[in-house]
Amino acid sequence: MPSNIAVFGLGSMGFGMARNLVKAGHVTHGFDINPDAVARFQAEGGAPGSLADCAETLDAVVIVVLNAAQTETVLFGPDGVAPLLAPGTVVVACATVPPEAARDMAARSEKAGLHYLDAPISGGSVKAAAGTLSVMASGTAEAFAKAKPVLDATSETVFELGDAAGAGSAMKAVNQLLAGVHIASMAEAVTFGMTQGVTPDKFLEVISKCAGTSWMLENRMPHIVAGDYTPHSMIDIWLKDLGIVLDIAKSAKFSAPITAAALQQFLAASGSGLGQEDDAALAKVYARNAGLTLPGDG
Repeated sequence: MPSNIAVFGLGSMGFGMARNLVKAGHVTHGFDINPDAVARFQAEGGAPGSLADCAETLDAVVIVVLNAAQTETVLFGPDGVAPLLAPGTVVVACATVPPEAARDMAARSEKAGLHYLDAPISGGSVKAAAGTLSVMASGTAEAFAKAKPVLDATSETVFELGDAAGAGSAMKAVNQLLAGVHIASMAEAVTFGMTQGVTPDKFLEVISKCAGTSWMLENRMPHIVAGDYTPHSMIDIWLKDLGIVLDIAKSAKFSAPITAAALQQFLAASGSGLGQEDDAALAKVYARNAGLTLPGDG
């Protein structure tokens, strides 16, 4: 049966997810601080109406924002949705947040009579648009059951990681550690290769078929080869995500020196004015320091 769903956050990930919910036949409302994003979504089949008009009818709320603070604002801020929702509505929280923040918001949601699924996502804007995301989810059986229409329409793989919030966010932190380090390693490797006469296009051709490859390399290197840094995942996102990883590591008294080194490179890129570019632009930091010219920069 069609569900009534609201998606909060119509950026590169949320917009794709919202469109797939519409394609699956669900009545889907989209909300964003950018009115142009809302208008664009409604033009592609999003349901009209204000939050006040639809809140009590919703079966699920999907929150695809940047961080824990924004997730909390959507739910419990001055104009938060939580008090407007009918008891039993499920909150599908997709942002990368610290596990403790996920547990806190789950407890507050439960007090409000709501189900909370800790459901960070992976796959980038391309998989969000295709409805083939991976979801690292944890929550009660009731939360999973209520969220099933959302998960079916937006994801290819759902990892059920436990019956309590926090486990999904912990796994996402592990994923982001690797993903951020892989991007930094790719940027270092391709520019190192350039010092030895290896062009970026030849680097991609060869290394993508060798043991040194990674999903991030295969996904991001084409951006460098094309000289196109249109943001699919911005440099500045990694300041937050790797910062979360290091905060968790600090609380666990765990040393994460490779993560710390990668974060310093992202900080350097952001400080150089690259924060809103695609995260493949990290290679520009290495190229600048070595006096190299990347494709599209000369």
